[in-house]
Amino acid sequence: MNWLECIILFLVALVTTILLTPLARRLAIALDAIDYPSARRVNQTPIPRMGGVAIFGGLAAAVVVAFAGMQWWGWATPLQGGLGHNVNYLGVAVGVFIMFGVGVIDDIYNLRPKVKLLGQIVAACVVAGSGLLFSSIHNFISDGYFEFGLLAYPLTVFYLVAFANIINLIDGLDGLAAGITAITAATIGVLAVLTGRPGAALMSFVIVGACLGFLKSNIHPASIFMGDSGALLLGFALGIVSLMAVARSAFFVSLLVPILAAGVPIIDTAVAIIRRKRAHQPIDSADRGHIHHRLLQAGYSQRATVFIMWAWTALLSAGAVLVTELDGPPRFIVFAILAIITGVIVFKLHLLEPVLLHHYNPRRGTRMSGGDTADGGEDAEWMVEEEDYIPIRTMRGSGRSATQQPTAERRSGSRSSTADGTVSPRSRTKPARNNAQPHKRSK
Repeated sequence: MNWLECIILFLVALVTTILLTPLARRLAIALDAIDYPSARRVNQTPIPRMGGVAIFGGLAAAVVVAFAGMQWWGWATPLQGGLGHNVNYLGVAVGVFIMFGVGVIDDIYNLRPKVKLLGQIVAACVVAGSGLLFSSIHNFISDGYFEFGLLAYPLTVFYLVAFANIINLIDGLDGLAAGITAITAATIGVLAVLTGRPGAALMSFVIVGACLGFLKSNIHPASIFMGDSGALLLGFALGIVSLMAVARSAFFVSLLVPILAAGVPIIDTAVAIIRRKRAHQPIDSADRGHIHHRLLQAGYSQRATVFIMWAWTALLSAGAVLVTELDGPPRFIVFAILAIITGVIVFKLHLLEPVLLHHYNPRRGTRMSGGDTADGGEDAEWMVEEEDYIPIRTMRGSGRSATQQPTAERRSGSRSSTADGTVSPRSRTKPARNNAQPHKRSK
């Protein structure tokens, strides 16, 4: 492992992302790719949402520098090491670009869910067709590997699309998705170092650099959101480097490391799917039952909520690394501790109440107190339908519930740019195109 090369590429991704973020913000304003306030969003002012452009620039710059180093500075070529088969990394890069493109188009035009999913599948198919496959796992009973054969292609596509979407769905608060991605990527990087996968380690730390660079502008109060262009890109990149780290691994248990490291968004996504199916709603519909919504309803601030979820992710990540280093009873003890802690958090946040108790999702909706309405309109009578229903709890130190906001804060406004490029709301209503999918930030 060339640590000097790793540090240089980390810094390239970090600095490039920081430098490109203001440009991405101006581009989002020019293209009207903006999250306007609504009942389903946390932000109370319009915020540009194409931060993925800066993240992509940071990743691309690091890759360019890496290949320049191989060409002119004598850097080693670590990408093929340990995979056991040839991978066309140009094809992998094309797949990443396709996923990024799908996110950019969705940020601007609000793609229909089926169209967006089709684009994600195409991107994953390109990567799988390039030879980066979840093709086998180590035989933990005897020597050798379990080979998946042709089944490796659909398994890889599902794996990559799933990773892209769990990061996309967790992207609901300032800095949340970027922080969780950075922690998960760092964990995969550590695993790659321990298992002798320098290419996976290198790219993992590049992702960490891009995420930290973006957090400079994305931590609360955020001046820009990553949007789908960033969330889909980061999730997809995580899936790719995790495949590079665990493909044909000598440790069967190492396959669990990416899953444990990404455990928080995986749990959140799984519960959201079950919750929406129980409520007879499409799984891609928006609601306010995610983990971060529950913490906000419990009275925690945005920053506190994000830090809690980062800490939870870091705990699972540390446990994942320990699991690879331990053997026998200590390994099962670590698993038990992680399971107990996660179970307590799930229980305390009442995440399974809408799943287990169907009467928590009333058919007609629930009238809000004080004449307020969930969608910010003054004439609406009912709260959003059952997929959006959650028990309303009182904020700490506040006389109003966490789901209620002052009318002025809930109204949508249209964009106006000031001299310094900032975005400010106006009293008139935003055109329907931008309200077509009001769940952009509330995923």
